[in-house]
Amino acid sequence: MEQTREKIRKAIARAPVLSVHAQRLLQICASRDHDVEDVIEVIRCDATLTARVLRVVNSSVYGLLTPITTIERAVTYLGERMVTCIALGESAGRLMKKPLPGYEAKGGDLWKHDLYAGFAARQAALHARGELDADLAFTAGLLHDIGKGIINDFLVDSAERFVSGIASGELPDYLDAERQLLGYDHCEVGLELARQWRLPTPIHWAVAWHHTPARAPEEGRPLVYAVHVGDVLAMMAGYGTGSDSLQYGLAKDWKDHIALDDGELDRLVLEVNEEFNQAVEAMNDE
Repeated sequence: MEQTREKIRKAIARAPVLSVHAQRLLQICASRDHDVEDVIEVIRCDATLTARVLRVVNSSVYGLLTPITTIERAVTYLGERMVTCIALGESAGRLMKKPLPGYEAKGGDLWKHDLYAGFAARQAALHARGELDADLAFTAGLLHDIGKGIINDFLVDSAERFVSGIASGELPDYLDAERQLLGYDHCEVGLELARQWRLPTPIHWAVAWHHTPARAPEEGRPLVYAVHVGDVLAMMAGYGTGSDSLQYGLAKDWKDHIALDDGELDRLVLEVNEEFNQAVEAMNDE
């Protein structure tokens, strides 16, 4: 198993590098005190990202009568969340949009799951019992499963065995199955990648503990529970990541951290669906 662990560590080191501008944008958006001008300045310094943002805002989805030609107006119109999606898709799309045969997931499934989880985590954060920046929850939700793109390559021959082992009770869940076979789970791999990408510490918490939120440090639990809820809602809405999607449910104590009941959770899903569908359509139609 140590040989496999070493191969995984090397795969993390070889992972696509998040661009300097994408890193900076994620750091800015994770800060409660940032200003939209900070976001605009970062995008303005990246010609590729500027072009992509302008293509999205002028896509047929938004139906603008007069094209938007400046990044200032584009960011104001789209909003920071949409711009963050565009930046991450541009910089890390190769990792987050590839097929995941180890999870029996098609190309794009992980990206859609992460998008939905981000929007759902933000909505859950608006109902957090502790103090929480909802836009930070969105960014953390968008990044929570980054480890799957790497660990997938070591699961390709094991997905069917995992599913049957879980169904028979031999393995308690997919996370434990990853650890038993590889010595790492996708949360641990994601945490190492988050460190390599120099992402803010709160995002480290969400990546590491979104399946086990009670283990997060106390100061990070409002965020981690919001991302946990967003992750599970994405799976419930049909935007999972393949064979592991039915293996995870809401933590028993989630309502201690998110002030929603089951009926309110259903209504939240309807709100998320609308926002998610528009985002996917816009990014596919530019």
